[in-house]
Amino acid sequence: MSTSTDECAEALVDGLERGVRDRWETNELTGSPWPFLSITALGRVYQFLNKALEDELKRFGLSKPGYYVLTTLALTTRGRARLSTLSRLVLMHATSVKLTVDQLEAAGLVERGPHPHDRRVTLVFITAAGRARVDEVHAALDAPEGELAAFGGLHKDIFHALQPARAAAGDMAFSPNDRML
Repeated sequence: MSTSTDECAEALVDGLERGVRDRWETNELTGSPWPFLSITALGRVYQFLNKALEDELKRFGLSKPGYYVLTTLALTTRGRARLSTLSRLVLMHATSVKLTVDQLEAAGLVERGPHPHDRRVTLVFITAAGRARVDEVHAALDAPEGELAAFGGLHKDIFHALQPARAAAGDMAFSPNDRML
């Protein structure tokens, strides 16, 4: 049985929260401690998730940008996308996406090809080897003994807890140009 985010919050007495809240008033800081606490908590969770992801990806010879590009391509209807679309979807500069695609192409995980209707556009296609690699990574990330096991199935709760903040920041609005081919 999984524990909900609310139950975890009630069960945990966070020393960071208690210490900051106690000292905030004692030291007569203005405003609320909650922006500092939320940023700190999110940063710490990010560090733990990021380290676990990097450790797992090393086993598969992938970088984080490579993983993001491969997964994004695997999610497309036809396993292909424009370089510019990939750049927007994975939140990377176009030059970084191009370099990542170069590395993935050298490893046989993606291929480039022309757009069927626009000669100016280059499409990136995930190969069968790329799809197999991304499937292996996803299975490892979801494995109960894997690097992310410490989160014990909280991934869905973490995702849903962050949705209101993402919406407030405008992160959930995609451009019509971001449609995947």
